[in-house]
Amino acid sequence: MPVEFLGIAATNDGSETVPRSGAAFDKEYTLRPARAHEDHGWGRVVFAHGSGSPDPAPAAAKAAGRTDVPRIRVVCRALWDTLSARGHDLLGDVVDVGRHVIPVVREEAARREAERAARRTQTLAAVGG
Repeated sequence: MPVEFLGIAATNDGSETVPRSGAAFDKEYTLRPARAHEDHGWGRVVFAHGSGSPDPAPAAAKAAGRTDVPRIRVVCRALWDTLSARGHDLLGDVVDVGRHVIPVVREEAARREAERAARRTQTLAAVGG
């Protein structure tokens, strides 16, 4: 079974614990986490939306047009805590998880799939198939 990683991007560099350094919709910052997702093996990127944040649709459109991330979506802000690795440094989280977590999980998923395939082969051989 393939493993897909769902990352989260933003319209600025602020978080719940760090004030943003620029505009609410920082067009150049928007591309940095999207490109980091692309560079580090994430399967999807979502842009969160809440009542206190700018509309993420333009940011998602900009990222979709300037990266090769397989899928980019806009979701409501309620999903933020579930999707954020740590929630304090979005760009750093994307890079750290991409470097240190995604490869390990993919390797383990491939190992388990190989074990399942081997068991299926053994079972078929045992029953004469």
